[in-house]
Amino acid sequence: MGRIELLSPAGSAESLRAAADFGADAVYAAGKTYGLRAFADNFSPEEIKKAAVFLHSRGKKIYITLNAVFHPRDFDGLDDYIAMLSDADVDAFIVTDPGVLRAVRQAAPKVAVHISTQASTSNAQSARFWHDHGASRVILARELSLEEIAGIRAQTPAELELEAFVHGAMCIAYSGRCLLSSVFTGRSGNSGACAQPCRWEYHLYEKGYDDEYFPAYADDRGTYVFNSKDLCMIAYLDDMIKAGITSLKIEGRMKSAYYVACITHAYRQALKDLEAGRPFDLSLLDEIAKAGSRAYTTGFYFGNPREAGQDTVRGRAERTHDFVGVVLAPEDQNGWALIQQRGKFSQNDVLEVLSPGGTRTFTVEAIRSVEGELRDSAPHPKEEVFVRGAHGLHAGDMLRKKREDVLENGGVRETR
Repeated sequence: MGRIELLSPAGSAESLRAAADFGADAVYAAGKTYGLRAFADNFSPEEIKKAAVFLHSRGKKIYITLNAVFHPRDFDGLDDYIAMLSDADVDAFIVTDPGVLRAVRQAAPKVAVHISTQASTSNAQSARFWHDHGASRVILARELSLEEIAGIRAQTPAELELEAFVHGAMCIAYSGRCLLSSVFTGRSGNSGACAQPCRWEYHLYEKGYDDEYFPAYADDRGTYVFNSKDLCMIAYLDDMIKAGITSLKIEGRMKSAYYVACITHAYRQALKDLEAGRPFDLSLLDEIAKAGSRAYTTGFYFGNPREAGQDTVRGRAERTHDFVGVVLAPEDQNGWALIQQRGKFSQNDVLEVLSPGGTRTFTVEAIRSVEGELRDSAPHPKEEVFVRGAHGLHAGDMLRKKREDVLENGGVRETR
């Protein structure tokens, strides 16, 4: 098969580095304005320049989102912003609004343009329209089946790339164009400030009995009538590729660097196995469970979502492991590695190392502070401590600990 791009989210500099370290071919990110994830850290102009240099030095790409819904005031200063991004040597802009597409083609004609999933491209005619107006890639609507995608591929120019989501949160609204947040909170999801009311717990009441609320129990956590399961297509990458998708996109610019590392690493391994002709490795479902998520669905890819398993009932988060630290420096000659704590761990705990080269476990033999004080545990958030017991650690490796409430066979989930 041809080269398939694995595209990972970067809501922060730490997530961007994790994506690069753990197997992404490209990342998508946003500046401080014009993107659809206003509550991610996002990147200043100088940080975008540094990110581009870093990624290009490793043969990877960076795409910048300009996919918010634009009002007239939003075009003030847009040309200068686009020119700055072009000077920063970004590889593509992700846009929704035709006016933004026009501005990009005028201010930065040499930079590729990708059409955001927010444009809801769901047919070959629309895809050809965007290609005729300068787009080199279309990020398809999430509501398409693989059969429909194959039809779009057959009816569009070969040089037009097709990108589709492979993993992550699904939206209750068509291609994410939702008004719930605006109505309930005044924060516009279409301008990047979604309060995610689809994830809230809801109750019913009868008019005239306003003080009486009736929960319609879906599980022991309550009723989440708008809340979709998360997408997971890791077991069906060959189906996606055969349909004509050349870029597999992981959702999650609001997610942690640990989540980005886990999911990117699992999908990279699945792609490696596919390229080598090996069957799908079921243990990768366990790997995904270590990142934590809602229950999973294959979304619309295999037809009607009711038949394919997408529903709006929220189950328990199925995280089997807790993220407890990131390696800042490998072991010194005395066997002490410098760790930044991200979750409590103690002496004699068994920790798992998530590394680009694979996973392994070790027992924490000793912990000491940077001042040299020996400790029984590392309980303080983001404190730097030295740990002894591991061998062959590298800066950027992630450390995690199995949750005490997980059974030996916990975490394996069917995706279809």
